[in-house]
Order: sequence, then C-alpha cells, then structure tokens
Amino acid sequence: MWIDTHCHLDAGEFDDDRAAVVTRARAAGVNQVVIPAVSVQNFDTVRALAHEHGFAYALGIHPLYVMQASQEDLVALDQALTAHRDDPRLVAIGEIGLDFFVKSLDPARQQHFYLEQIKLARRHELPVILHVRRSADQLLGGLRRVGLTTGGIGHAFNGSRQQADAFLALGFKLGFGGTVTFERSLQIRRLAAELPAEALVTETDAPDIPPQWLYKTAQERAAGASMRNEPAELPRIGATLATLRGWTVEEAARITRANAQAALPRLKALGHDHTAASQDDAAVGHGGAAGAL
Repeated sequence: MWIDTHCHLDAGEFDDDRAAVVTRARAAGVNQVVIPAVSVQNFDTVRALAHEHGFAYALGIHPLYVMQASQEDLVALDQALTAHRDDPRLVAIGEIGLDFFVKSLDPARQQHFYLEQIKLARRHELPVILHVRRSADQLLGGLRRVGLTTGGIGHAFNGSRQQADAFLALGFKLGFGGTVTFERSLQIRRLAAELPAEALVTETDAPDIPPQWLYKTAQERAAGASMRNEPAELPRIGATLATLRGWTVEEAARITRANAQAALPRLKALGHDHTAASQDDAAVGHGGAAGAL
C-alpha cells in the first residue's frame, strides 16, 4: 500500500470528480494521502476532506500566497494548530517554504513567513512540509536558525546531493514524484537512485507535476488536452523509483511508506483505517478550494 505524501485534493481541478479520484486512488493501492493547505482560506477545506475520506492534512501558508497574507494569518494558523492539536489527522505544518523561481515574490516577505511558521512548528511540535524551489540553502539556514528538530519532508526535492544530505542530517525525508519518471531528469533520477533508502518518500503533487505518461505538448494543451495528475498515478511513479533502485515494487511501497510514517509520525496511527471516515468529525464542513502547488 502506498502513501501519497503531497496531494492538493482540494484543488478546483478535482471539483467535478473528487469522489471518483479517491476511489481510483484506493483501487490502485494508495490508501493514505496527505493534503497540505496553501493559505488560511483553505484550512477548513483540507481538514474536512481529510476527515471525509480518511486521509491526513497539514496547515500552512505557501510561499506563493504570502504576498496576500498578513500577520493575522499567522495568528490564525497558530489558533488552528491549537484548536486541532488533538486531531490525529493533522500531521504537519505545510505547505510552507521559499520559492525563488517566481521573481515577483518578495524574498524578505517569504523569509518572514517561513521563519514564523517554522517557529510555530517548533512550538506545536509538528514536522513541516517544505516547498523547495531554488531555495534549498536558505531553507536549511532557517531550520538551523530556529533549531527545528521535528523534521518533515522536502517536497518535490530537486537540489544537489550535498543539499539533500544536509536535509537528511536535520531529520527530513525527500519527496519524489512525477519528475522522476522523465528520462531527461538526470539529477533527480540520480538522487532517487543513490540516496539512502530511508531518505525517500513518494508523492504526486496532484493535480500538478504530471508523470511522463501524462505529459502533453504545448500544441496538445492548446487543443484542450489535460495533464491533470492524481493519486492513482502514484504506484506507477513508485514502480519507476523501484526500477532506479533495483527494488521490487512491493519493496518500494513498503520502504517509502515506512519513511513517510517516520517523517510524519501521526500517519502511523492512522494505519489502513479509512472505513470510519464518514463518521469522522461529522461537524466538519467541506467544499472545493482554489490553488494547488
């Protein structure tokens, strides 16, 4: 059984068939999914979806959303973490981090929200799910400055081996998804093949980062073709990882599942049980939300 450690199930791309997406995921052997928030506006939605489907969730403010965020949003995050501290499905603070690829984002503002959120992670004793895009060294610097010891996951990791080792030394696992299926992704495939087995977790980032078999050319996309990713693709992504490692698919599922549970310890208590999801926190409302990254 597989764990998708990063899926934006609340994204608008899933509004028309979200239940079918979940059904396909389970039929494919993906029995646990982590749904990270991206802003205070979808905190309630990701929590509701996790309870509705027997999944897990994380709360945080994504770096692409900090330009619209305020200090009050950090207060709201702190309050939500306090209010739901005993919710077993709340497994991390995320998706947070730094993005230095998008030039319109203020680096100083990103740094402020990142540091404040890892301080909250330390205070609430939760791991973090990190957005890492051209920002590995700065993320590492923040973790060391705050002294975060709860670890977490470096989502969609694409840094160097030296940076990977630095994250591992701080107790992190590294997420590998659709990008690893492209033969031209030489650095990522090399890392996936050579890092210690205990470093790796699997993810889709659905509906984003489609694997190679879902990729469409610009011309095809202009004609209306979709590249929407979904959790049911995870076992095939995992099979690619298994090939790179020389593992069986079963070994890849077992190893990456254990790693995910080590990175996000509350996942282990959730186990395989999703049968009671319909009874899980009936007071929680649910609905769609925009944005998945």
